[in-house]
Amino acid sequence: MIGYVTLGTNDLKRAAGFYDALLAKIGATRIMDEDHFIAWGTSMDRPGLALSKPFDGNAATAGNGTMVALVMESPAQVDAVHARAMELGASNEGDPGPRGDSGFYAGYFRDPDGNKLNAFCMKAPE
Repeated sequence: MIGYVTLGTNDLKRAAGFYDALLAKIGATRIMDEDHFIAWGTSMDRPGLALSKPFDGNAATAGNGTMVALVMESPAQVDAVHARAMELGASNEGDPGPRGDSGFYAGYFRDPDGNKLNAFCMKAPE
């Protein structure tokens, strides 16, 4: 149902470097690259993640209560993506680990613009 999610940024070059390095961990690359808009994905027919400076020219701000969840294949991949985000200057919003009893495993972080993301999978660690 979701085609792509766009996050706002005030520094497209800096943010693009963060997401190039982070999303490489899950095999995503730039699938669209314009002066004001960059999108990453694993293919054009799968959901993607994009960055853009706001069209109205105002400052980009992180949405309160807004979060992008990136699906991973395993708890180990969740751990690796969360660790990479920390290496790239993200702030920790919750260490990777199980949440509840449903098999949901996630790590939470904020990108350098303050946008909240998580890496998650529906597999308990072995």
